[in-house]
Amino acid sequence: MAQRVEHHPLEAAFSALTDHGLDGAGEALRILGNEASKIERARFLNARPHERTPERAGYANGFKPKTVMTRVGGQTFDVPQVRGGGFCPSALDKGTRTERALNVAPAEMYVQDVSTRKVITVLQALLGPEVSISSTQVSRAAEQLDAGLAAWRKRPPGETPYLLLGARYGRIREGGRLIDCAVLVAIGIDAGGKRRVPGVSAAFSEAGVHWRGFLESLVQRGLHGVKFIVPDGHAGLKAARRAVPPSVLWQRCKFHLRQNAQAYVTRLGQRKPVAQRIRAIFNAPDKAGAERLLRQADGIWDKEAPKPAA
Repeated sequence: MAQRVEHHPLEAAFSALTDHGLDGAGEALRILGNEASKIERARFLNARPHERTPERAGYANGFKPKTVMTRVGGQTFDVPQVRGGGFCPSALDKGTRTERALNVAPAEMYVQDVSTRKVITVLQALLGPEVSISSTQVSRAAEQLDAGLAAWRKRPPGETPYLLLGARYGRIREGGRLIDCAVLVAIGIDAGGKRRVPGVSAAFSEAGVHWRGFLESLVQRGLHGVKFIVPDGHAGLKAARRAVPPSVLWQRCKFHLRQNAQAYVTRLGQRKPVAQRIRAIFNAPDKAGAERLLRQADGIWDKEAPKPAA
């Protein structure tokens, strides 16, 4: 009878790499993953295979194949089973960060308006031609993003002494046509100087009713301790100030003030000097110095750029 020769898993993994180079990385990973799972099952059962011991906590029940998308492509592992269940090898846990990122990648591409066919093409270029993904899988991945975003948007903002308010615009599809969409953004700065985003809200415009609803939602979610608010000067924000306590100090954003002032300059060559003078006024070491620079700027602009002076 021919004697069966058992090869050590490390030797098999080493052979996969030496025989095939980096193309054998997937096979090496599969071999090591299988071995790590068997070792973990033995620890879970308090007994090695075929070992008789009073400390045994259960019995092995063969293996079940499982295909996992990894950084080296799809790999089919032999997942050890236990009678009665209750065992899952941590090496093949589907919640690992890297593999989870690969699962989220199709949803990210879907959000960026990439077609399902192009998603498959990208994943096959990265992970190998055997990768297959359906439109249903892409939709499920996108639903995971939606759930995570919903949880993030509902979290309590907490104490936020400083609040910066502004908006950016994008395009969305509504009723079969593309329209502009305002994304209202609140950036908070805590007592330690660390920035975070208490919330965002998509709206059709920056009208006062939308800003008011957004600010009220932040307060309802637990925003408190606000001492200073910096808005971008939009009329809708001014109309929404009543959504927060009247004692909170509001100061218009200096950056937006400079940007808006340049819009009143008729000659392009004047825009940069106007912005520099406004910046110098705000950066003055004291109030007297700021007022002096303001009078100088007003005297210059009165003739060269009357609209910013006004």
